[in-house]
Amino acid sequence: MKLHSFALLSTLLGSALALTNSSEGLLKADGLSLGEWQEAYQKASHFVSQLSIAQKIQLITGNDVNITDGTFTALQFLDGSMGLQDYFYASAFSQSSALAMTWDREAIYDQARAVATEFYLKGVQVVNGPTTQPMGRTVWGGRLVETFGPDPYLNGIVTGLSTKAYVDTGVIAGAKHYILNEQETNRTSGGGGGGGGGPGGAGGAPDGMGGSNSSSSSMPPSKRAAGGSDSSYSSAPYSSNADDKTLHETYLWSFYDGVKNGLGAVMCAMTKVNNTLSCENSDILHRLLKNELGFPGMVFPDTMAQQHALASAVNGLDYGSSSLWSTSTMKQFLSNGSLPQAQLNDMAIRNLMAYYHVNLDNGTQPATADKDAYIDVRANHSKLIRANGAKSLSLLKNTNNALPLNKPHTMAIFGAHAGPATAGPNTEFSVQGSGPTYQGHLATDTGSGQSSYPYLITPQHALTSKAAEDGTMIRWILNDTYSGDSGSALVMQGSDSTAVTPSISTYAENMDVCIVFLNALAGEGADRTELYNVDQDNLVKSVAKNCNNTVVVINTVGARLVDQWIENDNVTAVVYGSLLGQESGNSIVDVLYGNVNPSGRLIYTIAKNESDYNVDLCYTSQCNFTEGNYIDYRYFDAYNKIPRYAFGHGLSYTTFNYSSLHISPTTSLPRYPTGTPSVGGPTDLWDTVANITLTIENTGPCAGAEVPQLYIEYPEAAKQPVRQLRGFERVEIEKGESVEVKFGLRRRDISYWDVGAQKWGVVAGSYGVRAGASSRDVRVEGEFVVKTV
Repeated sequence: MKLHSFALLSTLLGSALALTNSSEGLLKADGLSLGEWQEAYQKASHFVSQLSIAQKIQLITGNDVNITDGTFTALQFLDGSMGLQDYFYASAFSQSSALAMTWDREAIYDQARAVATEFYLKGVQVVNGPTTQPMGRTVWGGRLVETFGPDPYLNGIVTGLSTKAYVDTGVIAGAKHYILNEQETNRTSGGGGGGGGGPGGAGGAPDGMGGSNSSSSSMPPSKRAAGGSDSSYSSAPYSSNADDKTLHETYLWSFYDGVKNGLGAVMCAMTKVNNTLSCENSDILHRLLKNELGFPGMVFPDTMAQQHALASAVNGLDYGSSSLWSTSTMKQFLSNGSLPQAQLNDMAIRNLMAYYHVNLDNGTQPATADKDAYIDVRANHSKLIRANGAKSLSLLKNTNNALPLNKPHTMAIFGAHAGPATAGPNTEFSVQGSGPTYQGHLATDTGSGQSSYPYLITPQHALTSKAAEDGTMIRWILNDTYSGDSGSALVMQGSDSTAVTPSISTYAENMDVCIVFLNALAGEGADRTELYNVDQDNLVKSVAKNCNNTVVVINTVGARLVDQWIENDNVTAVVYGSLLGQESGNSIVDVLYGNVNPSGRLIYTIAKNESDYNVDLCYTSQCNFTEGNYIDYRYFDAYNKIPRYAFGHGLSYTTFNYSSLHISPTTSLPRYPTGTPSVGGPTDLWDTVANITLTIENTGPCAGAEVPQLYIEYPEAAKQPVRQLRGFERVEIEKGESVEVKFGLRRRDISYWDVGAQKWGVVAGSYGVRAGASSRDVRVEGEFVVKTV
């Protein structure tokens, strides 16, 4: 997008258009401090002050606008928040859930910065991301690989860092999906497929192919969307019904972080919230997002999410379909008073705010590239992808020091996931769901989370290269159900010969190490149908029956259960992760051989049984979040469920000792925030109210990284889960050395949502401090007392 010839702008910044606004939102919020957004507001207001009504309508429906001072070229939106979707000469990064599994603030920022750089250099202005939700209310959700996990604090930190990285790079962050969009089943009765629909149009794949909020077209919605009048489409999605406390303390939490860090756009979801469509829901758009959070940007719809012209316009949508928001329709709304002129002005200004805030008006961004144009934006991102993939892998089990490997004489690898698919690496875009497994190496998602591989390093590729380097004898069966073929090999010469009939049992016998590769796949358009796979689990058991050093590697879109074989003594190690992108095989081998000491941590709980999870999919039109804030480890803790592997769990090739916990709290606080309303909420909501330090010593045989986690236990009056994550750091420590780790608790980190007061409150009393290596592995503890005034 370009905006040219603003020769007079520097002299006009102080003369922004004065607007009287009868609607809620940015322009009416009493005493709202725009802070770093103030200059963008002035520029946007000035530009909008020069537009006719018809031009304002063009602006908010994704069309170019020509004025005396220059031409505003419509924004380009694109899916693939972990890689430009459908583009040549771009990188395929590890998926969002893998990035969160690093628990590494620097890695999170750096990867988001690299993704944003590729978007910027391809001439795309809006990333449809970060994808903060679905969070993972139900482990059966089909899109959990695209997101940052069910813990509000961790999800919020990753959302905030990703947003900041986008802003710093010069592209607009368009977070999704707002809000309570926690499953694919019945998200719309119109289904998930089809192309051609613009923002809010009648057709098109949800935040996928079709529409300006897609990767398939740069056309404005006026040239794509169908429909016209203020009438309903056939879509009838489910309604997510949550109380005010649940909404704030779990699902709205991460959007605070995004807004605070410069979020410029928010994608409202296809579903309903408390029986009103998300994209025409004044309560969640005006009251919560624009007023309470002080969000200054634009709200744009997921595909098919805008269904009524007037309801969406007056209730908080800022960017939409020109077939619904046609010039004649909108002028009629203005003339009869149903749409105030000030509301239209507000919508137009919001469409420009982030553009100015990230400095896209400086004229330096390249023009939008064609999908197959030779414009290589990858730089050295392959090194980052490899490093972050390895950082994200969690070592769940490691008995008898099975890992790291050290030049084994013989090795056998098993499973379709170890090698390439029959054809690849990229597959056709789909929003019809996928899985439950993938017959090849799984390293990116389907649907809107799908990245475009320039190449794919599989584990077989990487292990073969390592075997050649080390002199290891390697064999493989790249199939989950292979039963052997006597015609495909030489006559059996005995188990100590290379000339054996290939089968799982014969290839596993007498090996120094056997590595079994498993995956689980799901994606946009359908939810998961299983949390474990019979064929793959039988493969593990068959290999382990014949190999006393069986290592299992899992890459999965969400929690993958392991209890079919985890207690088998011959299963000596488990390496577990999400989808790692184009360098996946190299990342896995780096951990298997100890070139990287594993430090990834789980971002959700792995249960022993499916029935241990408390939230199933909802198959009715009314989906009631009766569990409140008790999802994932907060549920397991409250109801004394014993997980197989706890939230935050991950082993290392070395060991760590925790000691010297010290707490320096603020002794008294106002019960409610008293700071100025600002972008991201009241200013003092972000104040540090306690500093907590502890010492960690590397007591093991090698250097490694530890991820100390801080959990807080609230006074009973706050009505909170048993303990909640409120801090983490990834620290690299040399063998025999110690480091001091510091956590800063913000006011919001000890706040609860006071439904009666409609404010974030602090309860007086004693707060428990628990620091350790997972939600269940507490190493040091203490407490501090807060008085309220």
